[in-house]
Amino acid sequence: MDERPIRRAASLICGRDGASGLEVLVVERGADSRFLAGYVTFPGGAVDVDDEVLASRWFGDAGEAHRAAAVRELAEETGLALTSAGGVPAPAADHLGPVHTSPPAPGDLPEVCHWIAPPDVPVRFDARYFAAALTGAGAPVPDGGETAAAWWTSPGQLLEGWAAGTRLLYWPTYLTVLHLAGCAGLADLLALSYETREPTAEEEATLPRSVMEDR
Repeated sequence: MDERPIRRAASLICGRDGASGLEVLVVERGADSRFLAGYVTFPGGAVDVDDEVLASRWFGDAGEAHRAAAVRELAEETGLALTSAGGVPAPAADHLGPVHTSPPAPGDLPEVCHWIAPPDVPVRFDARYFAAALTGAGAPVPDGGETAAAWWTSPGQLLEGWAAGTRLLYWPTYLTVLHLAGCAGLADLLALSYETREPTAEEEATLPRSVMEDR
C-alpha cells in the first residue's frame, strides 16, 4: 500500500481574449524545481495552512483554501494579482496587497478539473484547476526561482511548441491544453469543465516519455 501523503495543490488558468482567440498565461518551472524542472505549467503550487487564513479573509470560508492558494501562487510566480476588477500588477513589496483590498469572489474562479495523482507518480498531489479572467493585467514578471519564465500564449501555439520539442508538457497540463484548444475565447474557458483521466495504452505507447514522467 502506498502510504505517501497526497499534497493538496491548486493551479490557475488565467485567460484573456487575444487577436486570434483565447490566450492563457503559462509559466516555465525553474531549473532548481524538485519536480518537472523546465516544464511549462499554469501558475500554481501546494496549498498550505496560511491559505486557509487567506481564504477566510478573501472569501469568508477557510474551505476555499484551494482557490486562495491559486490566487497567491499567481501573484508570487508571475507578479500579477487577481482582484474583483480583474488583473493588476502585484507590488514586489506586498504582492497580495491588491487582493486584500479587492478580492475576487469564489465564483470568479470556476473549477475546471480535479487531478488526483496515481500511486506511481514521484510527487503525489490532489490538485484543483481553476479558471479566471485576467484582462488588463499587463506583462507577467517571473520570480526567477520557482518560475524561470512567464508569458501569454494561445493553446495552439503551446501545442505547436510541444510538438516541435521546444516545450515540455506533463500529462495533466498536456490534457488540459488539449481541452483549452477547443475554446474559442475567454467565455469558453470560464465555462470549461472536464473529467480527468489517465493516459490510454495507445497514448502511453505513442506520446513522448516526457509527457508521462519527469525527464
